[in-house]
Amino acid sequence: MSSETLWYANRATGAVCLVLFTVVVLLGIAVRLRTRLPGLPRFGTVNLHRTLSLSATAFLALHIAMAVIDGYVNITVVDAVVPFVSDYEPFWLGLGTVALDLMLAVLVTSLLRERIGHRAWRTVHWLAYASWPVALIHGIGIGTDTGTDWMTWLTVSCVAAVVAAFGIRLAHSARAARRTPAALLRTAEGARS
Repeated sequence: MSSETLWYANRATGAVCLVLFTVVVLLGIAVRLRTRLPGLPRFGTVNLHRTLSLSATAFLALHIAMAVIDGYVNITVVDAVVPFVSDYEPFWLGLGTVALDLMLAVLVTSLLRERIGHRAWRTVHWLAYASWPVALIHGIGIGTDTGTDWMTWLTVSCVAAVVAAFGIRLAHSARAARRTPAALLRTAEGARS
């Protein structure tokens, strides 16, 4: 495979990762809010979130492999997993590595969820919220398509979607926190009658 082909593949998989991980974050928020997607039962939303997470992780593995295999820029496997040690763009590449490491923690604990318990899994799963913006900043800082119209619109669209969903999530949490025990009791009694 030529260096130019690897470069295009790296760019393409990076853009696909942005879209897929954005959808994964949106689905994760939908799952937390117990939102049903049209045509899917609630468990379907959960399954879609899990399946897309694995698909996004596969594209991330391809993205990293393309960067390591491409000889134009010297990025090693160590550079891909240890933050800020690369000779090439150490800060921007390091942010991508941090995002990868956070996602690996989420992936491993998700696979071990039954063994480590729900509370430990949920605590580590919060790292997904941190990994998305770190990966986004990595792409903006090191991406060769940054500043092109199509990538600008893609990035703005992804950010707008996540900010809106996160805002809905925060509003939902604030409403739930304002509920008093008496209001919860009335709601529960109303549901029984």
